[in-house]
Amino acid sequence: MALENGSSKTKIRCAIYTRKSTDEGLDQDFNSLDAQREAAEAYIRSQRHERWVGLGDRYDDGGFSGGNMERPALARLLADVEAGLVDNVVVYKVDRLSRSLLDFARILEIFEKRGVSFVSVTQQFNTGTSLGRLVLNMLLSFAQFEREMIAERTRDKMSAARRKGKWIGGNLLLGYDLAEKGGKLVVNEAEAAQVREIFALYLREGSLVATASRLNERGWRTKSWMTRAGTRREGTDWTKEHLRRLLTNETYVGRIAFQGEVYQGEQPAIVEEKILASVRTLMTENRTEGVARVLNSFGYLLKGVVRCGACGSSMSPATTSKRGADYRYSACVKAKKSGVAACPVRSVPADELERFIIERVRHMSRDPSLVSDAIKNAKAVASAGVPALRQ
Repeated sequence: MALENGSSKTKIRCAIYTRKSTDEGLDQDFNSLDAQREAAEAYIRSQRHERWVGLGDRYDDGGFSGGNMERPALARLLADVEAGLVDNVVVYKVDRLSRSLLDFARILEIFEKRGVSFVSVTQQFNTGTSLGRLVLNMLLSFAQFEREMIAERTRDKMSAARRKGKWIGGNLLLGYDLAEKGGKLVVNEAEAAQVREIFALYLREGSLVATASRLNERGWRTKSWMTRAGTRREGTDWTKEHLRRLLTNETYVGRIAFQGEVYQGEQPAIVEEKILASVRTLMTENRTEGVARVLNSFGYLLKGVVRCGACGSSMSPATTSKRGADYRYSACVKAKKSGVAACPVRSVPADELERFIIERVRHMSRDPSLVSDAIKNAKAVASAGVPALRQ
């Protein structure tokens, strides 16, 4: 059917919107989106006596969920509605436009502001009538209920699979690959050897930052893998958080952790139980000592103010004890997370830095012009904040 781009005020310009949640089958000559469009076109032809004409633009979202509004074709449709280019939106079924009651209400609000009607071909109603709006709200309630039920069933299924020790997806771990048929982890021997060496290296170094630095010096990276969709996920340099997640992962000793519970997994273990226990003990000791040092340290005058001059990262206050004396310093956060290779500035003595800043402030306070400028700037900032406080 040749669709017209009607612009006359006597015509009802109809935009056809189609959607499919997955991209499966979209490469076929005649797919689900084509079937939806064909039904909508037939319905528009049946309303010729009401001066309905179909717009030539296609609004097709293939492979997009109806549970949110993050869809390119929907965004174009709403933009055209706002621009006054559409009088009527036609869909095959209500849930093609949205499966969320809240999102649907937002979309209909946009339609109503522009005087645009909404028609579902297979459910025989349109929002141009009060009965149509009533039926629409009922259908949307059931559509949202169905979506929430599907989500609950999916979560229950995933929980049951986890309890049986099965792999249910997510980012792959260094040391494992996904089996060819999916649903199971298989050992990657080369990476498994790396994992065992990482555990051993941490036990020797006794520090996450030092271990990450050694790994980056060797050129080792986090896991690289390919998604089912064919997207390549490249590994990155090691950081303290990367290491923490690896060294505390139950998967490496043949178990599965899920929602605070631990179950026996199907995957082979690649790290000995006693090694994982030793790592956890060392981490607990380091964390306890670190907390004690922070709690027993003196206050830091420049906390949250100082930034690293080399990389621009924040400088984090810390304290260390040597020969019974406490030493305060400020350390570059980037260097703490990724090692000295990430930033050459490791730490600065807090006492010296504070003395320097205090002396500079004292010197500036003796300059009347600088004091006057500081007062003016402070008053300007305070005045700018008054309107916000009054709201």
